[in-house]
Amino acid sequence: MVFGQVVIGPPGSGKTTYCNGMSQFLRLIGRKVAVINLDPANDSLPYDCAVNIKDLIKLSDVMAEHSLGPNGGLVYCMDFLEKNIDWLQSKLRPLLKDHYLLFDFPGQVELFFLHANAKNVIMKLIKKLNLRLTAVHLVDAHLCSDAGKYVSGLLLSLSTMLHLELPHINVLSKIDLIENYGKLGFNLEYYMDVQDLSYLQYHLDQDPRSAKYRKLTKELCEVVEDYSLVNFSTLDIQDKESVGNLVKLIDKSNGYIFAGIDASAVEFSKIAVRQTDWDYYRVAEVQEKYMKDDEINFDEDEENNSEEPGKVAR
Repeated sequence: MVFGQVVIGPPGSGKTTYCNGMSQFLRLIGRKVAVINLDPANDSLPYDCAVNIKDLIKLSDVMAEHSLGPNGGLVYCMDFLEKNIDWLQSKLRPLLKDHYLLFDFPGQVELFFLHANAKNVIMKLIKKLNLRLTAVHLVDAHLCSDAGKYVSGLLLSLSTMLHLELPHINVLSKIDLIENYGKLGFNLEYYMDVQDLSYLQYHLDQDPRSAKYRKLTKELCEVVEDYSLVNFSTLDIQDKESVGNLVKLIDKSNGYIFAGIDASAVEFSKIAVRQTDWDYYRVAEVQEKYMKDDEINFDEDEENNSEEPGKVAR
């Protein structure tokens, strides 16, 4: 079995930087890594890629030849890749023996919750090459500083999870920059665990544009809560500990931790349910490292909230 990651997310979320940093980290811990660039618009790669879609098709050529914009051109490129999947399979086969694969996909979000081409490419690779892949969906952590953007990020994450049907990890990237855009309305744990979204309504109502769509926002939040699928991990790609914690989670989701284990079903079950050593501290340590301590008395806030149900602690 061959293991790997499908790296996706909106433009600017840090996918290429992630692939560069993740590949370096995995090599440091002893894994042979191959990065596959499937973004035909990426002109500057900070890493050496084992396979590059630009050897098959280039976005600039598609746009010029077919008079398409960048979005339409990317859809065309993914469709072309799907029809020429044999080319990609032939490039990947020499890597299957001993490499861990990182797939760097385009940032056009429609490819992963609306169109089927990218999903079909992934599923064909999984079936034909016996791959075990986890989707790593990067979302810029600055969305947490704006309630409306955060809700949009939740909807995008949920739609992508349902569409791709892969083991899936949502990641708040650039967590080290989270306070550059202003103070968060709630504790970081609130945004990571996607807790009671009704509390966001207070912050949304402060913006006249958001208040206009209060009922719509409420219904959308209820959709996210009803599925109860979305939560987030955090990442500072320049922090080895942060990257290592994420790797542990990814290895558990795609089954890498079971590779090479010759044990009974009981032993496999023990490994599957065992809590990783960083779970308990995943929020506290991140918040202490990247967010200033305002010395808020949370016990007092909780007491005030219990006395005034309609009041939101800030």
